[in-house]
Amino acid sequence: MITLRPYQSESIDATLRFFAEDTGNPLIVLPTGTGKSVVIAEFCRQVLGQWPDTKILVVTHVRELIKQNYDELKGLWPEAPAGINSAGLKKRDYDPSIVFCGIQSVHGKASKFVKVDLCLIDEAHLIPRKANTMYQKFLKNLKLMNPDMRVIGLTATPYRLDSGLLHQGKDALFSAVSYEADLKDMVSQGYLTKLVSKQPKTRLDVSGVATRGGEFIQGDLERAVDKDDVNRAAVREIIEYGKDRKSWLIFCAGVSHAQHVAELIRAAGISCETIFGDTASEDRDRIVRDFKAGQIQCLASMGVLTTGFNAPAVDMIAMLRPTQSTGLYIQIMGRGMRNSPGKTECLVLDFAGNVARHGPVDRVNPKKPRKSEGEGEAPVKTCPKCDSIVFAAFRECPDCGYVWPAREVQIERTATTLAVMSIEAPAIWRKVNAVSYRRHKKPDKPDSMRVDYRCGLSQISEWVCFDHKGFAKDKARRWWQRRLVAPDAIPDSTEQALAWSGRLAKPIEIQVRQNGKYTEIVDVRFVSDVQTGGAGIPVSAATGGASTQGPLLLNAMYG
Repeated sequence: MITLRPYQSESIDATLRFFAEDTGNPLIVLPTGTGKSVVIAEFCRQVLGQWPDTKILVVTHVRELIKQNYDELKGLWPEAPAGINSAGLKKRDYDPSIVFCGIQSVHGKASKFVKVDLCLIDEAHLIPRKANTMYQKFLKNLKLMNPDMRVIGLTATPYRLDSGLLHQGKDALFSAVSYEADLKDMVSQGYLTKLVSKQPKTRLDVSGVATRGGEFIQGDLERAVDKDDVNRAAVREIIEYGKDRKSWLIFCAGVSHAQHVAELIRAAGISCETIFGDTASEDRDRIVRDFKAGQIQCLASMGVLTTGFNAPAVDMIAMLRPTQSTGLYIQIMGRGMRNSPGKTECLVLDFAGNVARHGPVDRVNPKKPRKSEGEGEAPVKTCPKCDSIVFAAFRECPDCGYVWPAREVQIERTATTLAVMSIEAPAIWRKVNAVSYRRHKKPDKPDSMRVDYRCGLSQISEWVCFDHKGFAKDKARRWWQRRLVAPDAIPDSTEQALAWSGRLAKPIEIQVRQNGKYTEIVDVRFVSDVQTGGAGIPVSAATGGASTQGPLLLNAMYG
């Protein structure tokens, strides 16, 4: 029997409540390394415990994840009625109550599953928004057999480069986030290892590389990055910084690039292998097994090792792959954040400028996708040989065959000073003189309750979101429960909250911390805390965030 961590229990409770209150499809957002497979296993166990006739599919795209999720369930619940449907794992189960599936194996076989009630999708950020994809066709066909089927997405990165947040916009499959664990909280509470960054001098300047669909064009990017002098300069730094590190991952811009980098690493007497999407499964299993055992010190890769790869001992990551995708950036960083005996941190060497593009990994700001439905003009250029006008992304003129020269990469000798994780500002206690509550309106968004704390000459505010769905509403409930003088009902809307605000205790102090340009409320203290010698329960400024005593609060609130 596995004892769940507090946030894992909260994510399950919050999602079950979501189903009781909402008809949509929720997202569970958990950082890489925080145990999504455990959450999936316990969620399935609880659902079948209450509703034994439920049919559940757990779908993903990587066979390692399929096996990992299945093994986790069997470890938690050995007698679980579960099976696997994956060509890569040589199993084709359809009948068990819980089936762990590879989308490539089942996307055309929805009719063989009789009346699926619940479909959990691991790595949900990989589901394209377009309707004619394997995932969307599969889900559509399952819905034809059971219109009431619900879908749960699990991901560390709830957004896509081409379509933005997974639960927003036209044709979004998911309707709200039912639970989200904060990456910085996971590190501070010891569930994940912190990232640190040094200052590599070799930096890849790809400002001239064209983009398509918001990402660098693969061929152009590799031609720009894969230069012998650049590779040698970067590898020299990797070796120097990694001399006291045991387990390295290098993310490259292409297959040839990874092979060239690996050759240079091996030439220095360091064991290094490469893994790609087409690496034979037997070879891949052997390489990963030897890497985890410490028999191989370094892996160089392109296009893999970002999902379904679990090697906790990784203590250095070198990014030689520039990317415009915030999700990919976070997935790469997540490879180094799992805890391992003797590991206190993971070093990140960013040769590719990704930290500058996306920000610290715990405070990223994903770019909104460009509108493409008839708005704006596609960039074009003129062929110098035949004067034809062609799209800027073309490498070869379709009329005369002229080939544009590859863009050159430059090596800058100015060291970067950007931090891969945001700096923790000190928290200070502020005396509260007065508290006021009012409605906050925002165009095209649900109302919220704005809470203003008067602290001397300063005013510090937070927003409590009873009219929102999923996780935001759950946090509003916890915020309210913390402030009740005596057990009482919890409001279901901003209007009720404002009407009942007189029932709330006023904090005598709030603990605040500067987070960028915002002031974050991290703790509150009441007269009762002072009288009993207790401490306040932390809450998040903008959201009324979960406390480290979340399970106690949930028990108090929901019995």
